[in-house]
Amino acid sequence: MAIPFSILCLLALLAPTFIHSSPIHKDPELVVQQVHQSINASRRNLGYLSCGTGNPIDDCWRCDPNWDKNRKRLADCAVGFGRNAIGGKNGKIYVVTDSGDDAVNPKPGTLRYGVIQDEPLWIIFPRDMVIKLKQELMMNSFKTIDGRGASVHIAGGPCITIQYVTNIIIHGLDIHDCKRGGNAYVRDSPDHYGQRTISDGDGISIFGGSHIWIDHCSLSRCTDGLIDAIHGSTAITISNNYMTHHNKVMLLGHSDSYTRDKGMQVTVAFNHFGEGLVQRMPRCRHGYFHVVNNDYTHWEMYAIGGSAAPTINSQGNRFLAPYDHTFKEVTKRESTPRSVWKNWNWRSQGDQFLNGAFFTSSGAGASTSYAKASSLSARPSSLVGLVTSGAGALNCRKGSRC
Repeated sequence: MAIPFSILCLLALLAPTFIHSSPIHKDPELVVQQVHQSINASRRNLGYLSCGTGNPIDDCWRCDPNWDKNRKRLADCAVGFGRNAIGGKNGKIYVVTDSGDDAVNPKPGTLRYGVIQDEPLWIIFPRDMVIKLKQELMMNSFKTIDGRGASVHIAGGPCITIQYVTNIIIHGLDIHDCKRGGNAYVRDSPDHYGQRTISDGDGISIFGGSHIWIDHCSLSRCTDGLIDAIHGSTAITISNNYMTHHNKVMLLGHSDSYTRDKGMQVTVAFNHFGEGLVQRMPRCRHGYFHVVNNDYTHWEMYAIGGSAAPTINSQGNRFLAPYDHTFKEVTKRESTPRSVWKNWNWRSQGDQFLNGAFFTSSGAGASTSYAKASSLSARPSSLVGLVTSGAGALNCRKGSRC
């Protein structure tokens, strides 16, 4: 007999959680307390049992039929290490009316004109658009790109670069078929443009950025990575995204020799890693990584990998291995002998393994070793299908719940 949806939601509310925490903040227990308070408040205010899923981000705003009038509420809904990213919350609404692009002299009304401004802006779209950028979209600090209410594609050209800026929210975009750019002038603020070298062709490239939240985007088929974060980037949450048809999905950490990435903290939560993916979901270096409540339905080589002694805390994920017996292992240590990686702190807690999938743990078993790689409470892995059911860009319409 099918279990009523309301009962599933009640189970999500009452089921025990794994309580671990602490992003770049000094008091881990305070972070956990704040997360729980946020979840409980969203349930009370938005009628949890009527539309909630147990996904604390979605339950914070998706139950509101007037989300379009309360767009900036989204900035209060982040969890994980990027939870303090406010984007353009304290700025004006900027409406993209022109899908065109000029990398040096962007016109008012274009996406590029909005993202380069010095002031905080919350950027929205009044209609469906396909934006083919001529060069990388160089974002300025305190910006939100909010694609809700329209089908917005960034595709067919260079895509989004977040370089040495802070407080960025990217929500509700389809980002795909991104190409290399560069050897060209590109504007990054109202009063500056400069020569860019050849870009990698990432969907979203984070380079020395902090307080970044990437949520509910659909990403596929880019030249290099779908989302890469390097060169000292930190305080990042990558959540509720749907990723498909790509080889090197997500790189977190520049190189084994780049030790500034030792302070990197990234939360990867509630994402669906889907068909046509090969590896790097994510591939980590040096820092602290909380991989929580993701649904891994496809990989061809491995799911989670790393080098240079990253701390990886895998909690409440669902891993469905490929049929090829060679690639059942979730994890991969890159170019490192066992005598070295056996001391790296990699753990699996409460994960679900299907079709022969397995996770090779290493390092210390004590929870204190994972304090800097813990950022929110994991839901039980049995609920992963529910909490990731809305992954990717949403089909939101004004006047109704999203």
